[in-house]
Amino acid sequence: MFGKLIKLKPLSIVCRSLATALHAGVPIVRAFELASRKTSDPRLGHAMADITLRLKSGEDVATAMRAQGGRFPNLMIDMVNVAEHTGALPEVLRSLADHYENNLRLRKDFISQITLPVVQLVAAVFIIAGLFFLLGIVAASSGSEPLDVLGWGLTGASGAATWLTWWAMGVTGAFLTYKVLTASLVSKAATHKALMRIPVIGGCMRSFAVARFSWAFHLTQEAGMPVDDSLDASLRATANGAFIAAKPKVLADVMAGETLTDAITNTGLFPDEFLQIIDVAETAGTVPEALDRMSPQFEDQARRSLSALASALGWVIWTMVAGFIVFVIFSIALWYVGMLNDAVRESMGAI
Repeated sequence: MFGKLIKLKPLSIVCRSLATALHAGVPIVRAFELASRKTSDPRLGHAMADITLRLKSGEDVATAMRAQGGRFPNLMIDMVNVAEHTGALPEVLRSLADHYENNLRLRKDFISQITLPVVQLVAAVFIIAGLFFLLGIVAASSGSEPLDVLGWGLTGASGAATWLTWWAMGVTGAFLTYKVLTASLVSKAATHKALMRIPVIGGCMRSFAVARFSWAFHLTQEAGMPVDDSLDASLRATANGAFIAAKPKVLADVMAGETLTDAITNTGLFPDEFLQIIDVAETAGTVPEALDRMSPQFEDQARRSLSALASALGWVIWTMVAGFIVFVIFSIALWYVGMLNDAVRESMGAI
């Protein structure tokens, strides 16, 4: 469920190292031996060492990589397989290094953009827990009943602990639920299609998928991969269940003689701007070149979508916190007004 893929950073470093060594004329077995010693990732080091042994026994690189139990991405194996037959392995490995470094940059941007909203949410949760605890202390010092702000019976230290436990269970449950829903392609496609209908979130997911598709299709076409295999690898490279699930339909349309533009238009997943670029490039016979030129723009668009998503999440979190603060203020005010009314009634009864 949680995958065995090697992380992007060590993978990009190894691809770069292999490309440099092979371009310099180092024998392929020796290049893999050197790469296996340089990596700091133990899983990658073991895989590279096993690949080296398999190369010495006469296997090709792609076959040796497939034998590593799913540690290498399918896109990498497919492209290495084509590169071995075309004699362009150094160039393909260098392009793969660029591709994985690009994905790594996008991932870092995502983490940096999403960090502030997450910190805000965590801070809000702990502030509310601290409020429960503080109100419990105030009530204990005054000998009165603690104020139940939410009306859920969460008061004092026990209420704060219950509140934090609920949040921990909710986050863990959401994470596990997402993992279960994306464990198979059918459920992953349905989940991602549903998420892509949500404003802002859907735009961000679509932008990332288009950027990855563009990179992968350019790389696979430059490597000399047949168009059907190239589309297969590129759609899988999006890591988006909706795009991957559309693969059989796209391949069937292309094999039936439809243009690439029509085939991907029928999926309903690609934005109009992207389709227009593909249409013009396909007429000129320069689709890979056009995607190569446009890739920086697609990456920038993904970053802008990410910024919009982070901004929206920030506003949602701040709105929730502000609404809760207003609710707490009114609850406390009504609590004190009730106490004053009770005191007035008692005094009037005594008179």
